[in-house]
Amino acid sequence: MTNQDIGHLYRAHLSTIKARADRALEKGGFDHLLVASGVEKFEFLDDRPYPFKPNAHFKAWLPLTRHPSCWIAYTPGRKPVLVYFQPDDYWHVPPTAPEGVWVDDFDIRVITDPAEAAQHLPTTGKCAILGEADAALPGFEPNNPKTVINYLHFHRTWKTAYELDRMRAAQRRAVPGHLAARAAFQAGASEARIHAAYLAATGHTDLDAPYNSIVGLNEHGATLHYQYKDAQAPGRNRSLLIDAGAEVDGYASDITRTWGDGDADFAALVNAVDNEQLALCDKVRAGTDYRDLHLECHLRLGGVLRTLGIVDMDPGQMLSSGLTSTFFPHGLGHPIGLQVHDVAGFTDEDGTVIPRPDGHPFLRMTRVLEPGMVVTIEPGLYFIPTLLSKLRARPEGKSVNWDKVERLLPWGGVRIEDEVHCTDGAPENLTRDAFAAV
Repeated sequence: MTNQDIGHLYRAHLSTIKARADRALEKGGFDHLLVASGVEKFEFLDDRPYPFKPNAHFKAWLPLTRHPSCWIAYTPGRKPVLVYFQPDDYWHVPPTAPEGVWVDDFDIRVITDPAEAAQHLPTTGKCAILGEADAALPGFEPNNPKTVINYLHFHRTWKTAYELDRMRAAQRRAVPGHLAARAAFQAGASEARIHAAYLAATGHTDLDAPYNSIVGLNEHGATLHYQYKDAQAPGRNRSLLIDAGAEVDGYASDITRTWGDGDADFAALVNAVDNEQLALCDKVRAGTDYRDLHLECHLRLGGVLRTLGIVDMDPGQMLSSGLTSTFFPHGLGHPIGLQVHDVAGFTDEDGTVIPRPDGHPFLRMTRVLEPGMVVTIEPGLYFIPTLLSKLRARPEGKSVNWDKVERLLPWGGVRIEDEVHCTDGAPENLTRDAFAAV
């Protein structure tokens, strides 16, 4: 896609962002919207900064992800102002002069001192100021009015054509990393080396990846948010569960794949979960309640447990008794976009919570799917010792083939995750399309 094409998509996107801001300000009774990008934060009693992560509300307007101490000031009907912080600094590389497809759409004011931003913000009227407390300037303290925040969060679930283009690009950036990780796993590498291979193939560093990648070998695949990366390879690389994404212009991808060493039982489990995952992806269609899709996932995974001889029980009984939650203890997925776990997955535009199904406290999406929404579909089956020990003590534990469970414990677990775009017709699987292109 050419810069001209991206520019066309961006300008249509900006029109949507301004229209949403107009309505949010009207609902909240405000005259202006001010958005702080955020400030650089430092470690306690040290001069080393944490990696800078911009306010997602700021990224919604502009693809600027390395720019602390910037502000957007928007008044309905007027050209938005961008206060652009460009320090005169010889210790670090300062931001370049403003450039990109967006520059003509903003009244850009370059400052060299963060305090100068206040000179370019509205001095009259009522302001909705979005940001963290430490971004405050004298007379401009973030108030994050709930009416405005809730409305913007709710409507951010619908992606513009520009956002979808950036999200597809983030998928394409992540896929080579997953393939490099698989090759490193098959070569017997450690978690740390697998992670290094992923970063090298995506062109990311640990500091600019959208989240801390999960790189779990063997039993580590049973820890849902495994946070370490062992430098020493195990004696045998049985399995790899890698949950890792990439970022393009502030938009994240979030992909999980599981690879095995050829063991027949584990390969059957991976293939079965993959088949059910694809079937669930095909059901990301307009009018579907995501809660129903989550419960269907439990039934489908219960069918896998029964077919593979792991649990001898009807899948409906497994769901009603909570047994499937031992092997699948998280939600089916979540919205994604400017944030990996994007906001408003279970609220309406006024912030009212749309309840999760009873017994499923970790589901991050409870809304009805509509065209333009992008969600992850990530079923999994895991052998988690602490949950299995609780199940063994329950009456339902008698239906479990514990010999088979013990046999699979060293492989940890399986998760397959794609991002799926709900359309007016058949869903678009952004992740599978990116793999197919490679």
